[in-house]
Amino acid sequence: MKNNQEPRSSSSCAACKFLKRRCSPDCQFRPYFRSDEYDKFAKVHKVFGASNVIKILNQVPEDQRPAAVNSLVYEAEVRLRDPIYGCIGAIASLQHKMVKLQHDLILARARLASYVDKCHSFSFLDDGFQRYGEFNGVVESHDRNLVFLDQFGRFCFQ
Repeated sequence: MKNNQEPRSSSSCAACKFLKRRCSPDCQFRPYFRSDEYDKFAKVHKVFGASNVIKILNQVPEDQRPAAVNSLVYEAEVRLRDPIYGCIGAIASLQHKMVKLQHDLILARARLASYVDKCHSFSFLDDGFQRYGEFNGVVESHDRNLVFLDQFGRFCFQ
């Protein structure tokens, strides 16, 4: 061995493999970066740096550290994908989608309410058409509005 260094063990954590150092049993990275998660640590290291990750983890209660590491990994991945906006860009995109979906939901509810109102206001037609037997389809009414059967077998205008 060069300079009397011990070889890295095969159970070195990903951080120690990346940093090319020997992984000690009390390594602070070992619980959070398994040996097969080299890329995971590489991303976190590129964005935050190893010493900053240790500082962050030391400020977090031990029972919350796994969640903190997951957050750091996510932030690093998003920051590498979008260096300008990072997580804020992802959050803004999701908020924009949510607003659009809320708008679509409001429109769908309005259309549904309109449909239900039309079905209830013309329910008197049910008796007249049912006298002539089963009907499945669309017919044209007097005022050129289409009449159809809804899912409950009632006639409605469209």
